[in-house]
Amino acid sequence: MITSILTRPGWVDLGTPLTPDTERFELVSAAEAGGDVDVRHAVDRLAEAAALDVRMTDLPIYRLVEADIERGAIRGSVATSMFSEYALSMDLLEGELVDALAGGGRKLPLRDRFLPDLSAVLDLRGRLCAGGALALCAIARPADPYRGPADFALLVQERSGTVLNAAGRLAVIPKAFHQPLKDARADSRISTTLMRELEEELFGRDEVDGTVGGHRLAAPMHPSRLSEPMRWLMAGAGRLRMECTGFGLNLVSGNYEFAGLVAIDDEEFWTRFGGHVEANWEAVGLRVYSSLDTEQIGALVADESWSNEGLFAFLLGLRRLGELGGDRVRLPELTAIGP
Repeated sequence: MITSILTRPGWVDLGTPLTPDTERFELVSAAEAGGDVDVRHAVDRLAEAAALDVRMTDLPIYRLVEADIERGAIRGSVATSMFSEYALSMDLLEGELVDALAGGGRKLPLRDRFLPDLSAVLDLRGRLCAGGALALCAIARPADPYRGPADFALLVQERSGTVLNAAGRLAVIPKAFHQPLKDARADSRISTTLMRELEEELFGRDEVDGTVGGHRLAAPMHPSRLSEPMRWLMAGAGRLRMECTGFGLNLVSGNYEFAGLVAIDDEEFWTRFGGHVEANWEAVGLRVYSSLDTEQIGALVADESWSNEGLFAFLLGLRRLGELGGDRVRLPELTAIGP
């Protein structure tokens, strides 16, 4: 499978638990870079977003300044920028490329300006490198007389047309911009973003969704405010496992992507809370696949509707689940991902 994600052997198949000992991100002050807005393209983008009812909220996001990624240690430095600066500069690159391909043109003035070559892609400090965290969610299920033996439910979303990123494409869930919720220094960990998105995208916590209004809570992820499913997961050691499976840079958008696996190994969760799992407004559909259904998963991998970062995270998540899942997992053979 070919994607637009630039990676290297040391950035994939990491299998690194996201814990305070293995995940370190430093918030730094860094000069603004790469966010100079082209007025004409920015006006077109805002008009298009208004016409399509795309949700855009000007909140802080993280931009990656430095990355040091290896198995067992996920480290980096981030600074904050405003979402509008990204949305009206770097985020215009994909649309420009699509329009050029559709029209048979070769001129890409925004790409020539913001991301002209591989050196610019790798120059994290010299450009506005926004990004996100996304993970394959796998939930253990007990045996069922109709479905068959015990397995994992694998969740895949069909993205809504009203989202800014990967609209109308397939993606794993959760998928989110890497951004602070309240405390920019404490919220910089990838695991914090994934936890927030589980609450928002699967467990229905609107109050952690930045697009629905201002955050008035001092501690939105305080244990007392967690949803019932998340509170149950947090109450027992080992009920929720989060790992970073890979890292890459998207050559289309310039974004950084942290891929992960979110696994719930205790099948009691599905018995108790399977009916609570529901995608939010960012998805028009939520698909569920069995980790034992080799044929359907093979067809899913080949689906042309995937976003590049979604397929990247899905493949790495499948490989890792195959290593950990035992008899609950029967997957197509997935060879190692090369540079």
